[in-house]
Amino acid sequence: MDFFYSIVSFFASGGLFMYPILLVFAVGLAIAVERYVTLTRVTGKNQKVWDKVQPVLARGDFEAARKLTSEDDATISQVLNMGLSLQGAVRRREDIEIAMEESMMEIVPRLEKRTPYVALASSIATLLGLLGTIMGLIQAFTAVANANPAEKADLLSASISVAMNTTAFGLMVAIPLLIVHAILTSKTGDIVDSLEMATVKALNVFSKRAKRQLDIAA
Repeated sequence: MDFFYSIVSFFASGGLFMYPILLVFAVGLAIAVERYVTLTRVTGKNQKVWDKVQPVLARGDFEAARKLTSEDDATISQVLNMGLSLQGAVRRREDIEIAMEESMMEIVPRLEKRTPYVALASSIATLLGLLGTIMGLIQAFTAVANANPAEKADLLSASISVAMNTTAFGLMVAIPLLIVHAILTSKTGDIVDSLEMATVKALNVFSKRAKRQLDIAA
């Protein structure tokens, strides 16, 4: 209970700038939670689809692979389905690769959506903390200028201590948000890497099948 009261006292003594910092933290945290849940769900769905599609691709059953990817809305299904829809219709590997890259270009922005706002919230919290401290110091020195000389030292030290609370709170908000932003960026990068890996593996299967058909025709 004492810890709770100390937190309340710390917050109350920080001044008005503590409230916008708290608001920034709430917004940043909400975005971070939404992004983490979304990216975790995307990762799980992609892995589940890939576990089903990979064996089908490996044995060259492209029709079954098309059916599996067309019936699913996972990001990896969208990329693979783009390639599978062109498999057999075009001869050049580059044409299929370009089509799958176009699909990736549509998907990646959706994966990165709102994640930069977490880093922005971290920066805003730090700047608000510094601004609150500066405003507090200005008020402190203004008050000290008109105070009794005997009380100036005590009054100034107390005012500076209170002003520093906003910087401390701003950093307490900014550091966790910055760490969460790094985690979200890493998860997004892992998803993009897995999509690229699936693309390359699918293209290799297409190329091997096309080469085998040419050898048979020859």
